[in-house]
Amino acid sequence: MLLQQIINGLTLGAVYALIALGYTMVYGILELINFAHGEIYMIGAYISIIVIGYLTAIGFTIDNPFISILIAMVVSMFFVSSYGFTMEKVAYKPLRNAPRLSPLISAIGVSIFLQNFVMLTQGATDKVFPGVFSIEGFNIFNARVTYLQVFIIAVSVLLMFCLHLFVTRTRIGKAMRATALDKRMASLVGINIDTVISITFIIGSALAAAAGVMVAMYYGLVNYFIGYVAGIKAFTAAVLGGIGSIPGAMLGGVILGLVESLCASYISSEYKDAFAFGLLIIILLLRPAGLLGRQVVEKA
Repeated sequence: MLLQQIINGLTLGAVYALIALGYTMVYGILELINFAHGEIYMIGAYISIIVIGYLTAIGFTIDNPFISILIAMVVSMFFVSSYGFTMEKVAYKPLRNAPRLSPLISAIGVSIFLQNFVMLTQGATDKVFPGVFSIEGFNIFNARVTYLQVFIIAVSVLLMFCLHLFVTRTRIGKAMRATALDKRMASLVGINIDTVISITFIIGSALAAAAGVMVAMYYGLVNYFIGYVAGIKAFTAAVLGGIGSIPGAMLGGVILGLVESLCASYISSEYKDAFAFGLLIIILLLRPAGLLGRQVVEKA
């Protein structure tokens, strides 16, 4: 029972971690909480349903289920990245020098706009993700592990590892870290801040799209409101781990998934959200910067 809930929690936590990375990367660069990031994840799930639906209609998924999922994920990441890029140019860049409350309100406005846009274009009812992935699995002791759970955890770990390599080993990754430390100094040494910010939104959106595809496969249902709930949970994970910290977002997502899964199993599934947010309150009371966040000293 315990092992089963740990596996379920790791699966859920891996998805939270991918979404949380978008929050923490944007905050690290712009000190902006992008409340529309959850809707980016939701759009990724919808695009995957459209792609898989088309591939199913032409008979491609029958013989090539795994390739179909990869195609859906790549297409979804590509289009959702363009959403993230456009969102930054339209809603955030013009407000870069405005008071901090202005881009925050703009983010909430974008979130509401995207929710209504999807509701009007795709309908208010739930959409079913075609059953492409096998529901079979294997047993570890008394726990059942499906191949889909293995796929979700493996892909999430791979994406997070690739992000780690990108941020630590590439020139643009180093530029991102320099911009996060001090935008003015970074611009003085020749770093194009606009390009760094755009790439940050593109990468964060692509990771959210991948999470959206995997959640659509896992739960089998998608609606225009899933981004709000998942976005709040992922934001909680980012704050829990230390917003602005990439390892913190990963750790926060995993912890949040485990807490939700264990509390839902051993206490009550009706209050799993309350447990998640309760944990956040406790962590912030004990460590305001989050588990791996750095303490910020206000300048005089």
